[in-house]
Amino acid sequence: MAKSKNDIKKVVLAYSGGLDTSIIIPWLKENYNNCEVIAVSGDVGQGTELDGLEEKAIKTGASKLYIEDLKEEFIQDYVIPTVQAGAIYENRYMLGTSFARPIIAKRIAEIAIKEGADAICHGCTGKGNDQVRFELAIKAFAPEMHIIAPWREWDIKSRDQEIDYAEAHNIPLKINRETNYSKDKNIWHLSHEGLDLEDPANEPQYEKKGFLEMGVSPIDAPDKPTYVTIHFEKGVPTAIQQARRRERYRSC
Repeated sequence: MAKSKNDIKKVVLAYSGGLDTSIIIPWLKENYNNCEVIAVSGDVGQGTELDGLEEKAIKTGASKLYIEDLKEEFIQDYVIPTVQAGAIYENRYMLGTSFARPIIAKRIAEIAIKEGADAICHGCTGKGNDQVRFELAIKAFAPEMHIIAPWREWDIKSRDQEIDYAEAHNIPLKINRETNYSKDKNIWHLSHEGLDLEDPANEPQYEKKGFLEMGVSPIDAPDKPTYVTIHFEKGVPTAIQQARRRERYRSC
C-alpha cells in the first residue's frame, strides 16, 4: 500500500551493515521526517560480519537492532532442497545470494508487523533481481506494507558516491575505495562484484589483500591435492571425509 512520506513514522530496515544499508539509516531519517528506524539483520551464516553491528546501527540512528538466527532454517528449508534439486540458475550459475533472500524478507516482514511499522526498507539496487526477491517475499507475508527502495529514489549513482555520503556523515565503514567490492556472504557461499571485477577481461586479483576470505590463492595452495568425499542420503549431505593423496599421477 503506497503511503506519503508524512505518513511514515516507523521503518524496518533490512540491515547488513554493508555500504548500502550503513548510509540508508541516516538517509531515511533525513528524507522521511526523522522517522524511527528499526534495523533487522538475518544471520544466515555470515559470521564475523555481524560483530559490532548493534553499536554501529544505533550510533548511526537506528532505535534498535534485531539479529535473527536463521541458520538452521536456512540450511534445512533452503540449502538442502536446493542441493536435492540440483538447482542451478540458467543452467550455469550456482545459487548463493538468491536463495537466502526469501528467508530474510520473511523474518523482516514478521518483525515489521510485530513492531507496527509503516514501511519496510531494503538496500537492493533498482536494476537487479534482488529487489524482486525481497519485495515479492515481503508482499507474500505483509501485503499491505509500504516498501521503500532508496536506490529508486535517491540521487546517489555509485558506490564511490555512497562512500562520499558516509564520510560526510561520519559513518564508519569496513571498506575503503580500494577494497570497495560488493560482497554477499552466508553459510553456503561468498560472492563478489565491483571494481576490477566489472570488466570480465580482467584477471582475478587473487593476491590482492582482502580479496579472498574463505580460501587461499591457488598460488598459495599446497602442491599436493586433497580429496574430499561427501556422503549423501536421499540427496542430503550427511558426512564428509578428507584425505590427502601423497602421490601424483604419473604422466604416460
